[in-house]
Amino acid sequence: MKAKSIDLSKPSRDFYFVGIGASAGGLEAFERFFKHVPDNPGMAFILVSHLDPKHHSIMPELIRKYTTMEVLLVKDGTKVKPNAVYIIPPNFNMAILKGTLHLFEPPKKTIPRMPIDFFFKSLANDQGEKAICIILSGMGSDGCQGLKVIKGELGMAMAQSVDSAKYESMPKCAIETSLVDYILPPEKMPEQLLNFTNHIQNRHKVIIQDEKKLNPDALQKIFILLRNQTGHDFSSYKINTISRRISRRMNIHQINRITTFVKYLQENPLEVETLFRELLIGVTSFFRDKYAFELMRENILPGLLKQKPSDYTFRVWIPGCSSGEEAYSIAIILREVIEKLNIHINIQIFATDLDINAIEIARAGLYPPSIAQDVSPERIKRFFSFDDHLFKIKKDIRELLVFAPQNLIKDPPFIKLDMVVCRNLLIYFDSDLQKKVLPLFHFSLKPEGVLFLGSSETIGSFTDLFLPINTKWKIYARKQAITPNYIVSKFHESDQQDKKIVMPEHQKIKPEYSRLAEKSLLAHYAPPSVIINERGEILYIHGRTGKYLEPAPGEANLNIYDMARDGLRVDLTAAIRESLARKQQVVHKGVSLKNNGAIFTIDIVVKPLNLPKDPQVTMLIMFEESISPEPPPSKTRGKKTGKKEAADQNENDRMTRLEKELQSTKENLQSTIEELEASNEELKSTNEELQSTNEELQSTNEELETSKEEQQSMNEELSTVNAELNEKVEMLAGVNDDLSNLLNATQIPTIFLDNEFRIKRFTSHTARIIHFIQTDIGRPISDINTKLVNVNIKEIAKEVLNDLVFREKEVMSEDGAYYTLRISPYRTTENVINGVVITFSDLTKVQEIKEQELRYNAEARLAKLIKESNDAIFVLDLQGNITEWNYGAEKMYGYSQKEALKLNLRNLSAEFNNSELEAVLKRLQEKGEIKSFKSQRKTKENKIINVWLTPTRLLDADEKLTGIGITERDLAWLPE
Repeated sequence: MKAKSIDLSKPSRDFYFVGIGASAGGLEAFERFFKHVPDNPGMAFILVSHLDPKHHSIMPELIRKYTTMEVLLVKDGTKVKPNAVYIIPPNFNMAILKGTLHLFEPPKKTIPRMPIDFFFKSLANDQGEKAICIILSGMGSDGCQGLKVIKGELGMAMAQSVDSAKYESMPKCAIETSLVDYILPPEKMPEQLLNFTNHIQNRHKVIIQDEKKLNPDALQKIFILLRNQTGHDFSSYKINTISRRISRRMNIHQINRITTFVKYLQENPLEVETLFRELLIGVTSFFRDKYAFELMRENILPGLLKQKPSDYTFRVWIPGCSSGEEAYSIAIILREVIEKLNIHINIQIFATDLDINAIEIARAGLYPPSIAQDVSPERIKRFFSFDDHLFKIKKDIRELLVFAPQNLIKDPPFIKLDMVVCRNLLIYFDSDLQKKVLPLFHFSLKPEGVLFLGSSETIGSFTDLFLPINTKWKIYARKQAITPNYIVSKFHESDQQDKKIVMPEHQKIKPEYSRLAEKSLLAHYAPPSVIINERGEILYIHGRTGKYLEPAPGEANLNIYDMARDGLRVDLTAAIRESLARKQQVVHKGVSLKNNGAIFTIDIVVKPLNLPKDPQVTMLIMFEESISPEPPPSKTRGKKTGKKEAADQNENDRMTRLEKELQSTKENLQSTIEELEASNEELKSTNEELQSTNEELQSTNEELETSKEEQQSMNEELSTVNAELNEKVEMLAGVNDDLSNLLNATQIPTIFLDNEFRIKRFTSHTARIIHFIQTDIGRPISDINTKLVNVNIKEIAKEVLNDLVFREKEVMSEDGAYYTLRISPYRTTENVINGVVITFSDLTKVQEIKEQELRYNAEARLAKLIKESNDAIFVLDLQGNITEWNYGAEKMYGYSQKEALKLNLRNLSAEFNNSELEAVLKRLQEKGEIKSFKSQRKTKENKIINVWLTPTRLLDADEKLTGIGITERDLAWLPE
């Protein structure tokens, strides 16, 4: 049932513009919404839905079923008027300027399209406070970004409740912004919409500035409530900005006085949080004021970065970063400039905001597909990934930023910065607060640091602190100046992270190693030995190896390269590498080793082990002493010559040992060089393959993401088309039901045949003539037996299709019923002949009426004959009373009809003939044969006449005697 009609029509500058966005499931939501909108709501409704670009939309026809307002499909340049519904056509984006709708062909590269966001943003910029947005059922997140812009312009926002939406993604995304004013099912939205608009229209607008003069404490009380609950002071914000936000909340709750609103805040802490979020609404986007960002990328940043040394850390602070779009934009252009200049500079960006919820969104780095309108396809491909219907900032960009909550007024600033980006934040501060913040930025910047403000902001009187670089886009360079005394910094740049030491897992010894080692050691007299894998990790130890191996200092490990004693490591490494390369046993003889002051030589034997069930490479390393250790030189040798010879011998041994070590080192070095060269070649080849594979995977992933986006967009469009078609099917089903009921109500047997004379449809009343069953559909009519006598339906139908002239013929069925057979061509709406229609009009009753008419005519003629006969004809009841009297009787006996109807037959009989009535009645009741006989009658003048009397039985339908018919002729008239 529609709401009561309320005529709120007004000039175009006063009415509200209601933008409604929907996608899959939206048609049902539109129906539920418009069924409850009154006839003259005093506002304009503009519907934006995801439509199949190749499909003609029937949405206007469907919406007209649920509203009496004018419903229009938008054409370019359509002027919006109140009390009308405007619907976007397929394959267009739509915007509004000065109350006029304009259509744009969507860019082919923008995938996915966001027509709802596109229109909502335009609506916010054009209508401001008169803009209302409603988000209904749909998939994806289209509309969320536009909703934020409308809220930023103090418009109103509604969203369909999740439990009432057929597809919850779009309304859920809107609700999660925490900016929606009303969350309702569609059927309850019109009432709330009218309440909201009527409250504003039917009262004087709340002007808080004027009330402040009357009640100077009202605003201060609101500031106190906000500070007590959130910890933030808004008393230094611009009064106009604060008052508009407070006024909007009062309108939402239909509160007229600010003092009443203060009380409402005291009683509802949740409303304090909502007002806090309203005050923090920041309209932001990627690369907002794109020409300003292009100027930074092409002209400002290259000169600034070229001056920095290699490995320099370029530090940026972005206060009031909101949900992070602007911070990531700065990171992207910095990365682009560094890559273009081919320099190595580190980037560190500190992005802060008062709103903790906004900081969490920024940290996540997840954004709806609608950002594709602000970010070029090249940047989307380079800096974003697409997952679960959202764009995500890639790791290499995300790692450049640190997001943190910060109160710019209370908390200490960041210092030693190369750039401060504070765009569209100062416009909310009053002049006193701006005078504190701008020197703070000067203090935070390094000499020649850059300040980047919003296009509507300025440095004011602080020309002694900043030098303008570009006045249009508000880009400034820091000047040298004395730091104001009230600025105190307690900046702490970074936090230390505890280092975690990861201990290696102990290697598990497999029983095969033990058995194989014992077998091999027995063959070589069981010298001290170990089993290692190809990485040098010791898997098994046999005998005393302390002379050759010792634990390495630091973290515990069992790697043989780290545990080898001095003098052994070089030869041991070379022997292991040689054995690995040749895959055979290798022996290094005469390796000198020093232990406890004694020098001895050993042979190192490295033997590969082949374990059939062990996939890793293992080797057995044996240490065999070849010469017994020499005792240290004796101090008791007294002779000079003995000492000299011993010294010479030692020197020779030493030289020999050094030469061997040098030769071994050269060989090891050469082997290492060759291995490194081979490894470098392999790594280079592998790296090229990986780069090629990565490019292919990236290309494949991008194609899949594009296909996924296209598929999602197509699914939404198909859902909308499907909803329209379902509505059309329901409508056609209703029409079909109406036609079926109409045909059945007329009780006219009807048959539909196609051009091949096959049965397409028939009505139930056809069974009186032809016994059809449901499976007969599709069969030729000639295969069906009928009750018609000597009628060939197919032949008549052929004649009709040949000349397209209907045929009509009276036919009779086997049960004696009569029909009018009519066969006409079947014409479609496109005037195409598609078979014939056969109808049977029942003529049985008409035939009966004709027969009755014939009988009636015959009886009428007979009655006239009897009435005008010269013979006396009259009718008696069983008591002999006269009930009928003709003209001949009146003439013969002299009694008029009126007089005769009062007489009995006895009054006409002669006195001696009174018993004849009883005799006649008896004979008639006995059904005996009664022949005509001669009798006498007495006239009115008492004259006796002789008559020839013929009695006749009069019977009812049950053959029961009801009367006697008498025919009498005056014998005097007969010839003698």
